[in-house]
Amino acid sequence: MKHLSVKAIIMVFLCLLCVSIASAQNMVKVSGTITDSNGEVIIGASVVAGPTSGTATGIDGTYSIRVAEGTTLEFNYLGMTTQQWDVPTGVEEIVH
Repeated sequence: MKHLSVKAIIMVFLCLLCVSIASAQNMVKVSGTITDSNGEVIIGASVVAGPTSGTATGIDGTYSIRVAEGTTLEFNYLGMTTQQWDVPTGVEEIVH
């Protein structure tokens, strides 16, 4: 079995590093308060960002979630129409 040279190991490491940096996405903190048409806060509304990320509003109707730029957030609550909102790119924090 041949031993890999130090140069080859460094090249593999650098390639893996470049791939991981290229695949990293800018994350955005999105926060806000969900209310109904009368301005009353909605407790326990779902805020979903894709199949693996989400949160729910607290007792004061507020939420906070970190998502990748360009993610579509879906806001839903039983008995109400689901709303969608696209997170813009080029920002670090959004109060929505």
